[in-house]
Amino acid sequence: MKRFIITGASGFVGQYIASRLLDAGHRVTGTGTSQGISRFSDLDDFSWVRADTTQPGAWQEEVKHADVVINLTGRNIFSYWTKAYKKAIYDSRILTTRHVVEAIEPGSVLLNTSAAGFYGDGKDQLLTEESQNGTDFLATVCRDWEQEAYQAAEKQVRVAMMRFGVVLGSGGALGKMLPAFKLMAGGPLGSGVQWFPWIHIEDLYRAALHLVDQQDLTGAFNFTAPGVTRQKNFARALGKAVHRPAFMPAPGFAVKLIMGEMGSAFLNSQRAVPKRLQESGFDFKFGGLEQALSDIL
Repeated sequence: MKRFIITGASGFVGQYIASRLLDAGHRVTGTGTSQGISRFSDLDDFSWVRADTTQPGAWQEEVKHADVVINLTGRNIFSYWTKAYKKAIYDSRILTTRHVVEAIEPGSVLLNTSAAGFYGDGKDQLLTEESQNGTDFLATVCRDWEQEAYQAAEKQVRVAMMRFGVVLGSGGALGKMLPAFKLMAGGPLGSGVQWFPWIHIEDLYRAALHLVDQQDLTGAFNFTAPGVTRQKNFARALGKAVHRPAFMPAPGFAVKLIMGEMGSAFLNSQRAVPKRLQESGFDFKFGGLEQALSDIL
């Protein structure tokens, strides 16, 4: 049994990871600004610390006692990016991570979230963990987020970076897409030729545990399925999975007009592949998109 703390545990990914860890017999503490997670409230091995993790506080004591810290905190990017909201996106990640690093003890493991957005718009380039950082807003956030987390290595903490693709599961991004597809109003964004990195949430959990268990693994890992696909193919596969056509593309100019800078980011192409995960011996359970969507839906 290990002691885990999950920052941002009330989110889609955090709740899934917490549930799976508890099922495996681990002790889990969650933190966040919400009142808690009702589905876990009666479990002896789960505790909740309500806290604004962008500020130092008593929650850091839980970090000190953890064997593994899974840092998921970050303001949702699915909102219109005003100047103030961009600052909130940045600060929620950077400041929380800074306070985690302040509190974490030597010998612990820090799994820090990042994203395939680290690479910016990679066009058709095959993106491995050694590929260059992008220059747009999300790429800059990811770069600074990772740099903040790597400071923990100076305290003899093992640090691994999880660069998430779009996480597919019962909720999250897929939950936002499904209503449009079920109403036959789904389709690709822009031209649809941009690469769309994704990962099934169960493989995300399994990959996180793989990093915990393999004690020689450090640095960045693309948490993306090997079956990376173009956005138009993803839309087609999702339409097929819900037995609806996917012929309603959202033109790129309209996406940018309605969503602003966030829309431009969604039109980026990231052909990110899980090179280091696979080299370390990780075997994906859901490597293909149709297989993943069939399991979820």
